[in-house]
Amino acid sequence: MNDPHLWWYVTRASAVLAWVIMTAAVLWGIVLSTRVFRGADNPAWLQDLHRYLGGTALVLTLIHMVSLVLDPWLAMPIDQLLIPLIAEYRPLPVALGIVAFYVLAAVQVTSLVKNRLPRRLWKAVHYLSYVAVLAVAVHGAFAGTDAGAAWYQAVATVVVTATVLALIVRIIMARRRPTSAPVPAVAPTGTVPSLSEANPGDPLAVTRMRIVGKHPVADGIVRLRLARVDGRPIEPWYAGAHITLRLPVGIERQYSLCSDPADRGHIDIAVLRAEPTGLGSTYLHDVAGLGDELDVIGPRNHFPLEAAHEYLFIAGGIGITPIRAMIEALPPSRSWRLVYLGRTRSEMAFARELEQRYGDRVRVIAGDERAQRLDVAAEIGATDADVYACGSSGLLDDVVAATPVERCHVERFVAIDRAAGTERAPVTVITRRTGVRVDVPAEQSILTALQHAGVPVATSCGTGVCGTCETRVLAGTPQHLDSVMADADKDEIGVFYPCVSRATSPELVLDL
Repeated sequence: MNDPHLWWYVTRASAVLAWVIMTAAVLWGIVLSTRVFRGADNPAWLQDLHRYLGGTALVLTLIHMVSLVLDPWLAMPIDQLLIPLIAEYRPLPVALGIVAFYVLAAVQVTSLVKNRLPRRLWKAVHYLSYVAVLAVAVHGAFAGTDAGAAWYQAVATVVVTATVLALIVRIIMARRRPTSAPVPAVAPTGTVPSLSEANPGDPLAVTRMRIVGKHPVADGIVRLRLARVDGRPIEPWYAGAHITLRLPVGIERQYSLCSDPADRGHIDIAVLRAEPTGLGSTYLHDVAGLGDELDVIGPRNHFPLEAAHEYLFIAGGIGITPIRAMIEALPPSRSWRLVYLGRTRSEMAFARELEQRYGDRVRVIAGDERAQRLDVAAEIGATDADVYACGSSGLLDDVVAATPVERCHVERFVAIDRAAGTERAPVTVITRRTGVRVDVPAEQSILTALQHAGVPVATSCGTGVCGTCETRVLAGTPQHLDSVMADADKDEIGVFYPCVSRATSPELVLDL
């Protein structure tokens, strides 16, 4: 192990591999952001590969640094490998390598806690990856002992060229105007500008959009196509996402996106007329027309499509909307089946289209065509596929009861009453950023108490189903009473929904 030749080879091999894999991770990140690789596999798999590449590059960089210390010929002191500009050997190129290491570590750490960070901070850290690639290129050119070798120059040329070309593609894709759904020349109904410009990509930002398409897709269901008023592409979103519409009648309503996530020229929603209380759906069906502008919040996603070898989709009625987007997002080679239930075939949006496009993969069960009810437990028990379901509360209850928790993914349109039989205790809420202490009595929601105390918290449905009021928990134990996602997932990312949820601890510290 003390053979200097061994450590020399380890040092150079780990350095070159770390450089190549780090560049591959950056290129893969560009691929994800531009979505030019859609169809290779589903989004979760693509993101996992991106993270694995970044993690591997970080590990190889650590091996490279350790080998520099253990190499008896070099025997570099540890402090010279950790503190920039103090190295005796070519201090500036070495310093650039150290900076690149810290950037790579920061990117990897923020990836692991992505859901706990503000999106703008996460994006800013990840943009530093471009700086790391440049720094490593200079480091390798002036600090490496193989810089003059033909093989090294070939590797450097390929890596640098690929990075430059990828950046050019990224810039072109970012500036490209949508072509699939051009906004028609209709006079705008208002002069409200886009409100999302100050913070693009923020899932709570408000974007001004125009209705560019409207047509029925089933009895009582209309599909609306929305495009940005400013003509820019829609922010990237993933299957399972939903938006919140702020309607001129003074209400907000949530609708799942049912279009292809790869098409950034527009987004589609399907709206079921809800009688007799459906004020929002009545407006969208009877009043809203082509050219009308609406404020759109999102997209947000609490029903993401995760990587799996096989999928069983179960949709009930209008619950087909997020499922349709998931099917669109999957590559043709992915194994999946859809069971689509409805009261009558005429009321089942996209049923004919799905049957024609996908054949035997789609099974439509209309109540007016068969009296026998679907045996949900038998359907799920016959497969080991991951189950994704959206529909009525009764259907989802059956799905949850029949599916192992690790394979069960559901989205509810109506919140479950989880507070029944639950003892509501008073709690003191502390906002970390403002230092406000709010004593919340048992009969009052945490959200209401915060708002009365002047602490702003975004909200929409107020029933624990839309996820708009998602808040990070820094200390204390939340009592989850919402229906947004599984409790274990909320605890894993450290969030809760104060519109309905409470706490089992006497104090709750929130990131507000």
